[in-house]
Amino acid sequence: MTLFHLRTPLPEKIKLFPPKLVILAFIFTAVFSTSPAAYGYIDPASGNRSAQKVLKGFKKPEYNWLPGHRGVDLDLAVGANVLAAETGIVAFSGAVAGTPTLSIDHPDGIRTTYQPVFTVLRKGDSVQVGDVIGQLAPSTNGDPGLHWGAFTGHYDYVNPLSLLDAPTIRGSNLSRANPISCPRM
Repeated sequence: MTLFHLRTPLPEKIKLFPPKLVILAFIFTAVFSTSPAAYGYIDPASGNRSAQKVLKGFKKPEYNWLPGHRGVDLDLAVGANVLAAETGIVAFSGAVAGTPTLSIDHPDGIRTTYQPVFTVLRKGDSVQVGDVIGQLAPSTNGDPGLHWGAFTGHYDYVNPLSLLDAPTIRGSNLSRANPISCPRM
C-alpha cells in the first residue's frame, strides 16, 4: 500500500537532479568550509601543551569491567593548583568512592576527569582552558599526584596524553644511530 501516488511521472531532469545536487554540495563543502576548530588541551598539572612529568601511564583494559589504569598520573604536589585542560562545562563535582572528583565536558565530546581535587565548582559551571579548577587533595589510594582521565561516548576511555602535543626530547647523546622510542602511554 502506498501513501501517495504521483499522477504524472517526473521529468528525467528532475530525476537526475538530486544526485547531482548531493555531489555539488559535497564538493562545495570540501572546498569552501573551514576546518573544525583545533582544541588546545593543556597539561592540567603544568599548563603546558605537552605533559611535563607522568608518574603512571594509561593502561586501557580490554573490557571496561577489567582492571586497568584509565588515565595518567601527573606529578603535582598536594595543595597545588589544578588547571582546566580545555574549555568546558562542569559535568560532575563530588566524591567517587571517597575520592574528591571533578569532571568537565568539552565541546569536542571528550569528558576529562581530575582526582583527587578539592574544588568550589559545581555542575553547570563554565571553565576556560587554563582556569584554576581546584587544588590537589591528599591521595585516597596511596598513588601520588593528579589522576587525569578522559573518555568519549559511553565510557570509551582514551589516553589523555593523546590530547596533548608530543613531548620534546632533548639530550646531547641522542643520535640517529641510537634512536630512542618514546611511545604514548
